[in-house]
Amino acid sequence: MSELHVFDHPLIQHKLSILRDKKTSVKEFRELIGEISMLMCYEATWDLPLEEIEIETPVAKAKVKRIAGKKLAVVPILRAGLGMVDGMVAMIPSCKVGHIGLYRDPETLEPVEYYCKLPTDIAERDVIVVDPMLATGGSAAAAVSFLKKHGCKNIKMMNIIGAPEGVETMQKLHPDVDIYVAALDDHLNDHGYIVPGLGDAGDRIFGTK
Repeated sequence: MSELHVFDHPLIQHKLSILRDKKTSVKEFRELIGEISMLMCYEATWDLPLEEIEIETPVAKAKVKRIAGKKLAVVPILRAGLGMVDGMVAMIPSCKVGHIGLYRDPETLEPVEYYCKLPTDIAERDVIVVDPMLATGGSAAAAVSFLKKHGCKNIKMMNIIGAPEGVETMQKLHPDVDIYVAALDDHLNDHGYIVPGLGDAGDRIFGTK
């Protein structure tokens, strides 16, 4: 069974409290999404393997540690996932970025794919899928299934807020994918929104509502 990691770091929780507030402006919301993504990326990459190398400082030779050649990719689920990309890239400048476009059918609440562009070597990379909200889990599960069809074997799911229903869906359909969230909320309402959540993340990031 995949592991659920809920980050309770004070900085993440503080920023999340402002993110949830309906009075928070589009500019501040967008900035906070990026900042929280950076902090979550730091927490979610603790398991990256290191190798020891020798360098020369201005003073002497030194043995130091670097990430051991891991190839990483960040794949946002469009469109809200785009808000998390800059924060991730700031922490992992050498990563490649793919994009998967999914929208949720308002009647069935099932994900419909409309766009996909991935790095050509995606199968050789460890992938972190990002989307601010893990609600029903349908879009997340569909995105992971698509990546697996492209040969990806090591995948993590990163969401700022998750619902129990979404976590359950992901663990049922993809028990090999660990889930990282800043908060696990109470439930989904009749419209498939996370409660208490923060509303529609895409609309709040891009100011479309």
